[in-house]
Amino acid sequence: MTPSHSDLLAESLSKLETSQKQVNGKTDPEGNSGTIGTPRIHEGYGFRPPSGVSTPLIASATAASESLVPDSNGLGWPAKSTYSRLTATPEEKAAREKKLTEAVRTILDCIGEDPNREGLLKTPERYAKAVLWMTKGYEDRLADVINDAVFAEDHDEMVLVRDIDISSLCEHHLVPFTGKIAIAYIPNKLVLGLSKLARIAETFSRRLQVQERLTKQVAIAIQEAIKPRGVAVVMEATHLCMTMRGVQKPGSITTTSCMLGCFRTQQKTREEFLTLIKR
Repeated sequence: MTPSHSDLLAESLSKLETSQKQVNGKTDPEGNSGTIGTPRIHEGYGFRPPSGVSTPLIASATAASESLVPDSNGLGWPAKSTYSRLTATPEEKAAREKKLTEAVRTILDCIGEDPNREGLLKTPERYAKAVLWMTKGYEDRLADVINDAVFAEDHDEMVLVRDIDISSLCEHHLVPFTGKIAIAYIPNKLVLGLSKLARIAETFSRRLQVQERLTKQVAIAIQEAIKPRGVAVVMEATHLCMTMRGVQKPGSITTTSCMLGCFRTQQKTREEFLTLIKR
């Protein structure tokens, strides 16, 4: 019987926790499995939906907080192999890259090319390194991305950063989609370093994605990090899976949005945001 996604994720997490305990050497005197003095992950950093759910379903900011469970490693929506990639030894990383290289050679052979001709001789190795870089978001912890750039500030008006360039890989065809994202929030006694808004977007974009999920993940990560009165995210992107294959419609743009808190409940706040991003 093939193990389910949730079983594999639970097993991987259990192995990681065991490994961390052995490294830290901090079991209690009775030999129990609990650790002593485990570093505290910042509250709200690195949330994922309950096991077996790959895309967060958000009805409101409150529902977002209630439907998410903390990921003890601060990764934010880890996939079943995310932990093994995060904790890989140098030898395991080299083996993964070699496996990817051989897979690309197989692809070249299957499409009718000669992997041994001069122009393609180093292509498998180059692509293996490139795809690992393009998906490096799987190795980023949200706590490290935000890096304590949370500041107490008595500011209760909208904070908006727009025109953030985003590039990601569509998980359906493994081809790029590129565009811009606008992020706004209304503080509730805390503000986030401006560059961290772009860094959060970058972290989630460097994974296999669909635009709808990417938009929600950015919004929820900010909501959980500083608990603002509301968060709004709008993304516009062009998908190569629509422009260079399939329906082949160059110039088409996909727009997605996620509104949490007062941006969802208050029309005037939402309209102010939508007006500002169009200037």
